[in-house]
Amino acid sequence: MMTTDEPMMDVDEVPVAADGTEDISAETLAQYYQRLFPFSVFYQWLNYKAHTPTSLFTHREFSFTINDGIYLRYQSFKDGDELHREVQRLAPSKIDIGAVFTAQPRNAKSLQPGAFRPVAKELVFDVDMTDYDDVRTCCQGGSICKLCWRFMIVAMHVVDRALREDFGFEKLMWVYSGRRGVHCWVCDERARALDDAGRKAVAKYLSMVRGGAEQSRKVNLSQRQAAHPHVTRSMEIIEEYFEDIILVDQEILLTQERWSKVLAALPDEELRKTLDAQWSKHPDRSSVEKWSEMIDAVDRRANKRGAKFGLASFEHDMMLQLTYPRLDENVTTHLNHLLKSPFCVHPKTGRVCTPIASDCFDSFDPFQAPMLGQLLRELNSGSPDSTSLAEYVNTFSSFVDTLLPVQDAKLSQIPSLEF
Repeated sequence: MMTTDEPMMDVDEVPVAADGTEDISAETLAQYYQRLFPFSVFYQWLNYKAHTPTSLFTHREFSFTINDGIYLRYQSFKDGDELHREVQRLAPSKIDIGAVFTAQPRNAKSLQPGAFRPVAKELVFDVDMTDYDDVRTCCQGGSICKLCWRFMIVAMHVVDRALREDFGFEKLMWVYSGRRGVHCWVCDERARALDDAGRKAVAKYLSMVRGGAEQSRKVNLSQRQAAHPHVTRSMEIIEEYFEDIILVDQEILLTQERWSKVLAALPDEELRKTLDAQWSKHPDRSSVEKWSEMIDAVDRRANKRGAKFGLASFEHDMMLQLTYPRLDENVTTHLNHLLKSPFCVHPKTGRVCTPIASDCFDSFDPFQAPMLGQLLRELNSGSPDSTSLAEYVNTFSSFVDTLLPVQDAKLSQIPSLEF
């Protein structure tokens, strides 16, 4: 790790906000970048283990947010040391990572039109808790708790297995966003080489919940689609978590306001009215009991001749609608889209964007992710290896160790939900 001659901050100099969340300043960030940010492994990651700088790094766009909102795009560097020095100098409140371009991004303005274009980038995914606001009842907006965090656990399991089993990708790194979601970086060579059309195809394949707030039923699979391996595998994962998350933690049928949203998706008006009246008489019944009553009623109606189309698949469709991952497709589909770097400090929480090991989806606790002030205080009584960041650096390093040059197979045809 590089060092500078700047004085170290004493523990008492680390500012702490009144609510207990460590404040972020140029001084605390400078200390973090100087003493804790894993620049060496970070450089190895984006240079893909090459012994000398390659265009994978030198032609990579970085962007920095500094001084409360000044946004510096198209930054690039000749090697890891130059990146380290510039980050140390600027102490950005956020670092975003972009694409690899045909030329060094810092020279973009001097190039002829069309000569500067993106050619590669990791295939990335963003799952944000705010996209679950129509489902979660414990929190809204930027707030999260341990109850709604379980949506992220399901999302990581579903997307991770699909990318590995359906697409054959192997080099996946999951990262906590620092506040209310998770990011996935797919680093396989053939994933990095995908153009916008290829990325859009992957995003479409993984997207199942569609429609705005005005649409009551957002998953409506045909019988053939419901039998697709990705759907059946996703259902197996969701069935393991559904009752605890949706019916117990979120109590999605607890009140009339809540159950009305679910009943609105039923394609049978008579059944909707019957269940609403029944639950209104006994509103104190649990969501588990109400769900069981609803599914029993739906099954009886679906087995009758002339039943409304869509009743037979209602249970699985609703389980998917309420629990299936909700991806920000724009982040995935555009090659030149920027994404927040691992090991940034989130300005709203002070928490570090830490990697999540693939075998730790269920055990990862976002409220235990280290905070900036906490780390600096830990440093004053020990070494970087003794701080609470060390385990996450080790996770990152272990992932980067898997990026030894290998010959990826040619990208197979994108799987489809169409038959």
